[in-house]
Amino acid sequence: MEIDAELRRQIVVSLSAAAIFVAGLVGIGVAFGGPEGLPETGAIALVALLAAFVLLMALVGAYLIRASDDDA
Repeated sequence: MEIDAELRRQIVVSLSAAAIFVAGLVGIGVAFGGPEGLPETGAIALVALLAAFVLLMALVGAYLIRASDDDA
């Protein structure tokens, strides 16, 4: 199976979005984590990160669809 430019772009953009999410998780863990667990503000930050990730993936999907339409 040959990986063409469009598939390579999809892989890179999707992995970048997932890496941003993981970096956000680590950041929340470092900022709010402690021996007693995640405080309420950390939990709110985690929910906000999850919502932002869902919106980010929707935008990534829209970008990839538009980019594939422009190539055709």
